[in-house]
Amino acid sequence: MTELTPTPGQTVGPFYGYAMPFEHDNELVPPGSARAVQLTGTVYDGAGEPVPDAILEIWQPDEHGTVPRETGSLRRNGFTFTGFGRAAVDPEGVFSFSTVDPGPTEAGKAPFISVVIFARGLLNRLFTRIYLPEDTAALAADPLLSSLDEDERARLIASRGADGSLHFDIRLQGEEETPFLRFPSHED
Repeated sequence: MTELTPTPGQTVGPFYGYAMPFEHDNELVPPGSARAVQLTGTVYDGAGEPVPDAILEIWQPDEHGTVPRETGSLRRNGFTFTGFGRAAVDPEGVFSFSTVDPGPTEAGKAPFISVVIFARGLLNRLFTRIYLPEDTAALAADPLLSSLDEDERARLIASRGADGSLHFDIRLQGEEETPFLRFPSHED
């Protein structure tokens, strides 16, 4: 029996550009529609430089806190909210989604958007959340936010623009690193 030498693991990509994008993938609702909210930000590496080739996916409830059960996440029809979106960053690391403000899934809970980040150099995808800034009582009572120190909590809360837009930067490493989630089934 020949003894085989293990090879290093493959990083997360994104090496699959032919399969990942789909038409209007970052538009959970049509931009400019009455319920549309623009969510933008930049993905930065540990040196503070923009990451030019990351892909983000978001999942969220609608504005009433209902988790969508609609099929067709890859086919946008302009009126069915599926709660799923995907966006590749531009060469400056900037991402943009047209979505809605998520509502709380339970009374008194802090509404949030779930985010997954794929990028070259990552051995596993990264998970985080984007919380809305308005309901300070719900934010203070949120179990995840309560488990973090004040500085880390602030890094999970988006800022609201005067036009109603949301801004949220993601830092993959460093002193201002975005807090990332670890799930029991998520192995290194």
